[in-house]
Amino acid sequence: METFNSEKLNSYRLNNQKIVTGFATYADAERYAEKFAGKVVEIAFRDGNDNPEITDDGGLIKKKLHFFVDAGPEYKFVHSSDPGFRHYADELQKIKAKIDRLSPEEKYIANAEIEIAEDPIIVLKNNHFESVTSRERSKYLKHAKVYEIAVALP
Repeated sequence: METFNSEKLNSYRLNNQKIVTGFATYADAERYAEKFAGKVVEIAFRDGNDNPEITDDGGLIKKKLHFFVDAGPEYKFVHSSDPGFRHYADELQKIKAKIDRLSPEEKYIANAEIEIAEDPIIVLKNNHFESVTSRERSKYLKHAKVYEIAVALP
């Protein structure tokens, strides 16, 4: 069964190959690689750079994970598919309820980031809620190293 959403996939050109990213799960990447005769690889986006590098620094293939962000010991990025995400979902609901009571100016100017609804990532600093971002924006925050599972196509 095909569960990857081709509309959410991104592609890059790297070393004479097409690199496809944006998979919702590791298993989706494996199925995509099988379907299109590709190879599952790990890529990294480092220091705000939108040019991926093939790497194994994040250990995604070994752990069978699809996404991980390393922004140093004080930051933790919790992806919507991570087991711990539900723990923080209640906090997000409280914040959203508070925002809904604000005026439009306060809501959209002061708290624009909280409006990210698709593929959310919770950013914690020293285990305390800091913000909500997206997979794409996480590449540009906190000098983060973003690791994603990808498929290399010939």
